Amino acid sequence: MTSRHQRPLGRRRLLFALGGAAVAVPVAATVAPYALAGTPAGGDAPAAAGPLPLTIANDSGSFANASVHLYIVGNQDGRQVRVTPDGTLAPIALSDNGPDGFTDYAIPLAGGGETRLSLPYMSGRIYVSLGEKLKFKAVADGNGNAALQYPAGWVTSDPNYPVLHDCAEFTYNASGMFCNTTMVDMFSVPMSIRLTGAKDQTAGRLRAGGRAAAFAAVREAEAFARLVVDDTRVIAPGHGLDAGLFAKDYFAPYIDEVWSTYTGRDLTVTTNAGTFTGRVRGDRFTFDGPAQVSFGKPSTRDVLFCDGNLAAPNDGTTGPVAAVLGAGFNRSTLLSHPAQPTTDPATFYRTDLTNHYAGAMHAAAGDGKAYGFAFDDVADFASYIQDTAPTGITLTLTSFEG
Repeated sequence: MTSRHQRPLGRRRLLFALGGAAVAVPVAATVAPYALAGTPAGGDAPAAAGPLPLTIANDSGSFANASVHLYIVGNQDGRQVRVTPDGTLAPIALSDNGPDGFTDYAIPLAGGGETRLSLPYMSGRIYVSLGEKLKFKAVADGNGNAALQYPAGWVTSDPNYPVLHDCAEFTYNASGMFCNTTMVDMFSVPMSIRLTGAKDQTAGRLRAGGRAAAFAAVREAEAFARLVVDDTRVIAPGHGLDAGLFAKDYFAPYIDEVWSTYTGRDLTVTTNAGTFTGRVRGDRFTFDGPAQVSFGKPSTRDVLFCDGNLAAPNDGTTGPVAAVLGAGFNRSTLLSHPAQPTTDPATFYRTDLTNHYAGAMHAAAGDGKAYGFAFDDVADFASYIQDTAPTGITLTLTSFEG
């Protein structure tokens, strides 16, 4: 499969698809700019037909079905929607808020065994909460349309902060199913996705003891230790930075060394558009090739969010180069490998100054793939799968212990 950073960039499509939610959510809890490619690169793929069978399997070993609450929320054709227990789409409405000021969109699981639902065409997220229900609030966005405030488990003032919860992401349309598990914002509930159709694929499954190992690895990295919230979740370092839990200048020495090193030598970045060759000229990292693109010196926050001076517009040139640079910074491979992207995971996260959070997530994954930062799909290391002729999707809550 062609690496997603070399296809037309689509990871921001979910942000735009959920535009009302992004506006409605408090500033500290905006939907992160990552996620899904909406369509495959080719135009001859078979079309996905109609509602897709969705199975929820609770293999958590820690929570009975009655304690698991499911939410399917997102966007269809520019409007905010949710899936009802009978598999139909319903628009978000301000009148959905109850006396407590929040909606109750929870879909209960079957009394025992697997739960079978139907997933219509839409882009969005499948949330699960364990023990307590999530509090989604319907609000009016900047255009006066009904939208949802999404949970922000990294914000202590968010009403869902005490609730054990997590989500998977997807886009399902006539072009197929495109989905991933994610740790870009945080990691809490171990889960995996199985997608059947033209192929039988699985993403997100942790190795035995993976959850505990991930929590322990982040705790052991001194600069990251405060990101672990008891046994509830691990907050991604970008959100930790915004919350005062992570150093704002953490990556500064590495960034400075990259800028210094490539003042006197070339860095090459290969994408589907061709190979770009760059050096730092003045205060900008400037690349020549199929087009000239350049980047200002990023901050630690830019690196962690793959945004700001590392933002990736969907232009086929600047975007792919930004994605490769963002991955190289987070994986700390830019100094050791002047030809990017690197594709050997044995070279990732090997320096003291690296994104130890993302490294811990990959180490916990059974196949080594995880979405630990927004450009983690560079060289196909994200827990992302797609099928242009899907026949079913299963979301499994996997073991907390084994």
